[in-house]
Amino acid sequence: MHHKRRGESFTIGALGVLMTLGLAVGAFADGGVTFTDVADGDGAGITYRRVPSPDRLALQQSVLANSPYPIPIFFPQIRPNTPQKPRGAPGVAILDYDGDGDLDIYVTNGPGADNSLYQNQLVETGSVTFIDRGASAGVGAFDQDSSGVCFGDIDNDGDEDLYVLGTGEPGRLFENQGDGTFLDVTATAGVGGGDRHSVGCSFADFDGDGLLDVVVGNTYDGWEHRLPTFISGPTYPFMEHNQLFRNTGGNVFEDVSAASGIENVSNMGFPGLSGGAYTWAIAAADYDLDGDADIFSLDNQGGAPLDPTQNRGAIRLYQNDGTGHFVEVTAAAGLNVLGAWMGIDFGDFNCDGGIDFFATDLGYLFNNSRWWLSDGNGGFVDPGVGALARTPFGWGVSVIDYDNDADADVIYHGGVDLLFFTMADNPGALLQNKGLCSADFDYDAGALLKDHRFRQVEGVAAGDLDGNGFEDIVSVSSHDVAPLFVLPVPGFITPPTGSPFDPIAVFELNFSTRPVPGNFTYIGRRDADGNPLPQPNGTLSVELNSGGNGNGWVAFDLVGSAGILDGDSDSDSGDSDSDSGDSDSGDSDSGNVRVVNRDGIGAVVFFTPDGGPTSIRPITGGSSYASQDSLTANFGLGSAAAGTVEVLWPGGVRNRLYDVASEETVVLPHIPCSFDGVWKNRGQYNNCVQKALDEYEDEGIIDGDERKRLRDSARRAFDEFQGS
Repeated sequence: MHHKRRGESFTIGALGVLMTLGLAVGAFADGGVTFTDVADGDGAGITYRRVPSPDRLALQQSVLANSPYPIPIFFPQIRPNTPQKPRGAPGVAILDYDGDGDLDIYVTNGPGADNSLYQNQLVETGSVTFIDRGASAGVGAFDQDSSGVCFGDIDNDGDEDLYVLGTGEPGRLFENQGDGTFLDVTATAGVGGGDRHSVGCSFADFDGDGLLDVVVGNTYDGWEHRLPTFISGPTYPFMEHNQLFRNTGGNVFEDVSAASGIENVSNMGFPGLSGGAYTWAIAAADYDLDGDADIFSLDNQGGAPLDPTQNRGAIRLYQNDGTGHFVEVTAAAGLNVLGAWMGIDFGDFNCDGGIDFFATDLGYLFNNSRWWLSDGNGGFVDPGVGALARTPFGWGVSVIDYDNDADADVIYHGGVDLLFFTMADNPGALLQNKGLCSADFDYDAGALLKDHRFRQVEGVAAGDLDGNGFEDIVSVSSHDVAPLFVLPVPGFITPPTGSPFDPIAVFELNFSTRPVPGNFTYIGRRDADGNPLPQPNGTLSVELNSGGNGNGWVAFDLVGSAGILDGDSDSDSGDSDSDSGDSDSGDSDSGNVRVVNRDGIGAVVFFTPDGGPTSIRPITGGSSYASQDSLTANFGLGSAAAGTVEVLWPGGVRNRLYDVASEETVVLPHIPCSFDGVWKNRGQYNNCVQKALDEYEDEGIIDGDERKRLRDSARRAFDEFQGS
């Protein structure tokens, strides 16, 4: 297995030899796990309900109440003037906000209800139950119509800070005080962003200064209507530009959207056009493995343009030059593909050493939600969805190895109210990577014990909430649907396709011509006085993975050097480790190595089980749709007993740790000494490693045994790569 970096490649472990010789490797069993929603029926202390966005809900209720509408005006006039997401655009994040060693949940809500910060009681009680600390912790944002959320350690003080976006109002930045509470620093931080309609955000250190910056994806101005979804040109009003805020230190940011090159999209800057797009999701990941974070922007197409050069819906890719300046390479990367793209997450589906991704779309209504494979040359290939034929509608997505069989699987959710009908075709699309790293997926219909079709799920995130080594799934719906007039999608909206989703893909019909011929009349729920009844408020689902299928696992928590190391990697002495028996010495100047943000966001983690394929987990500061996964890198082992982990850190340094045993959770600090770097001699490298590890031990990040283990692996990696 080779991992490409500019102009070279190298082999991890003995896997390349095994595969080349065709030798048998250990068993890696698919499936065998189930997910149970412990929040069902307000269980586990979860009482979340997503309240509506009142102004937009009132507009929608008025549209419903004023039916019937003549058929000729319904689609061209009524539907475009109904509100976007009257029940909101909730997101969810999984993080350890209180530093107690278990993962907590943050979920956004609407105006008049506090956002929830569910503190996990696993450490305290031994069971996964939650206490809502949102209001008491200072992150309730009671008056905000909150949407997306992302988190990261913006001040490199060792705890997670929260950035919460708003719909038609500024985002809010909450600084973690380290005592279980947060301080709203928006006014001085400069990240409010104005009154844009933001959904997605992603933290990363784009300019390489060791501080987390943040990029924000914006949609369009005026969610009281859906006009941009139907406009075909020649101009495209309402589009909102995406934003990038550079962290200048001291919890202060500056707007560098224009200077960075991400503000305008490549084909929308001609006279009469705004240069903006309609972005549902945004994420930062080092797709080309060059040590800096690039940006993926998932844009919605809307109406087909009169001018085909003005297609808006693409998976736009902005390549970082390492200094926080970007060039759009969408077309060159093969991603200028028409779609209504809405969510994204990353992995390596075919285990070939390149970063792949999964992107959600309209599914049965237009384009399949589907995966894209790296071509190894900076581009991506769409392999199609194979025997799945059609896939459901999707918003949020997480790439996880849910069965720990050593390859990347996918979970995604979604539903949408399109006025005339409401899509309910997604039960929770859990896609299992068939065999081992085939990048060909089956729908695992039995793993999720809950049917999510009538939950209009938007935000999705994953992480190991119960500490059993198998990742769990958290999802939040904007509202749920009380089914009344349910019809199958195949045969009514699309022809049957042979998809495993065909038998379960349904929609709720909201309007019909039967009550008043020649007109569309609302046929949904009404109260005793005949007024339309809103659908039930949205809910939070916390699905715990049973595990227990015999597959092993490992987990890694990255620690960046910012705020710990002094910013250089030199040493004033020879090899100072008295217990090493190694007396190499050398010049102390190992070059200019940048500091890495404390979370290690932007790093790429590679794990190779003994005798198995290499999996990849980019550490992202926000992806999916409006959401963020846990920062812990979880990997399945299959039946292997141990494996090797390698980290590509922001800045390009590579570290490696050997012999990681099944069921280990390991802290991996940034050692600013790359085993594949240019060194004058072995002693110089050893000095660099030793100095860094000594400082991490002094700061309590690692203990003496961990220091020795990391040191020995660092030396072994150097010797294997350098041929010493």
